[in-house]
Amino acid sequence: MSSFLDSLFNLKGKVAVVIGGTGELCGAMAEGLAKAGTTTVLVGRSQEKAQARISKIEEAGGAAYFETADLSSKQSISDMLGRIVEKSGAVDILVNGAGANSPTPFLDIPEDEYDRLFEINTKAVFLACQVFGKYFLDRGQGGSIINVGSMSGLIPLSRVFTYSATKAAVHNLSKNLAREWAPQKIRVNTIVPGFFPAEQNKKVLTEERVAQIMGHTPMKRFGEAKELVGATLLLASDTAGSFVTGTEVVVDGGYAAMTI
Repeated sequence: MSSFLDSLFNLKGKVAVVIGGTGELCGAMAEGLAKAGTTTVLVGRSQEKAQARISKIEEAGGAAYFETADLSSKQSISDMLGRIVEKSGAVDILVNGAGANSPTPFLDIPEDEYDRLFEINTKAVFLACQVFGKYFLDRGQGGSIINVGSMSGLIPLSRVFTYSATKAAVHNLSKNLAREWAPQKIRVNTIVPGFFPAEQNKKVLTEERVAQIMGHTPMKRFGEAKELVGATLLLASDTAGSFVTGTEVVVDGGYAAMTI
């Protein structure tokens, strides 16, 4: 049984790039990928945050290192990819997880805030998919792109209007690319976290908001970052996830199944 499971989820020899890997959720995903055998590249702004995660990975016998790029610049992302390929030989998996949020009421949303969230949450994913997608196509050996969506990209949530719109765009982009690149064995999926306490949503999680969330979550708790790892490994694996593309893998404690 152990060898069977290893063959399904073993990612030894693969290289995974995790954009947003210095954050809480994508950091846990990066750590899970590394423990499954990948050389994992954590992409973010803070080397200090990355180093804490890299130390945990290395203590567990894994391999990881830090990279940075201006995610609003296609050239900067391309340059980063070039450095990674030069250092690690290839890239097989891309996780797109950079994100920002804001709880501004709809009529008060300033244009610069709207533009900023689309720049971070949507344009950065779009550009990384262009750069890494072309690399996967030119390489001709397939690949896995995992875009991090949001429950608010599936179900409208109050008080996060712009964030919801940016994530809905990511969901749509992922499905379009999955359809486009499936013949070339490039799989594109969206992982959809439910409610996980993270740096980007702390402003939104008031006492009233938490009560609303718990009342709508059958498991009656928040998710833990490590609970995203299983879905990540499924989507990353060319064996376990070989026929999985264009889908939204929801990890939400039953939130999306709840009505009244």
